[in-house]
Amino acid sequence: MTQFSSLFSLGGPTGAPLRLRFEQSSARLDLFGLPDVTRDPESAADSQQRLGILTRWELAIGQQATLEGRLDHLQGLLEVVLTYVRRLISSSPRHCGGEAQRVEIEPREGGHLLTVHSSQPDTPPLRLVLDSAELADLTQCLDQMLNDPRIALPLVPPAARPLPRRDLPRSAPLAQRLLAPTAAAASLLATAALVSLVPLPRPEPGRGAPSTVAAPSARGATTGR
Repeated sequence: MTQFSSLFSLGGPTGAPLRLRFEQSSARLDLFGLPDVTRDPESAADSQQRLGILTRWELAIGQQATLEGRLDHLQGLLEVVLTYVRRLISSSPRHCGGEAQRVEIEPREGGHLLTVHSSQPDTPPLRLVLDSAELADLTQCLDQMLNDPRIALPLVPPAARPLPRRDLPRSAPLAQRLLAPTAAAASLLATAALVSLVPLPRPEPGRGAPSTVAAPSARGATTGR
């Protein structure tokens, strides 16, 4: 687990080398370079504190060997690791990167295998096995670097595109996923059938208009004489 985060810069007089550090509990990323005042001559004072020319970078993860490289390696590390982490969060981890990006990462039993290819000929690649905590700390360092206003390097993060449908995990077979909606539809049809069998109430007899009784006729009355 990440316990703390710290970063600092070291710089001297005008044109002096710059060093930026991005640090987590098990990962530390150091960038070394120079300011590039040619990009914005009107704000030369601010440009002196912004890293615009990268000479090298160093990455230390746990007690393993320190990785070093130049801008193309840093761009490859950024693109490959963030893409892999996005797939990992979506429960669809798989191999990302290649020799073209100078960096590769893939799932490995109990961790994640990170491979960095050297730009020097006849130099074997450097491989590191990271656990999930170390991978999370490395991701935090890369995020800090992207969001630091003192970074003026042409770094491009991977595009935030949704995963293809074929790469989405399938936690249950199709028949099992269709079981719930099919049972709900059957229950609705059964309820409708039962309701249709209930007889409608009939009106009770004697509830009509009241009958009238005729008064006795005067002819039938007995009169005394």
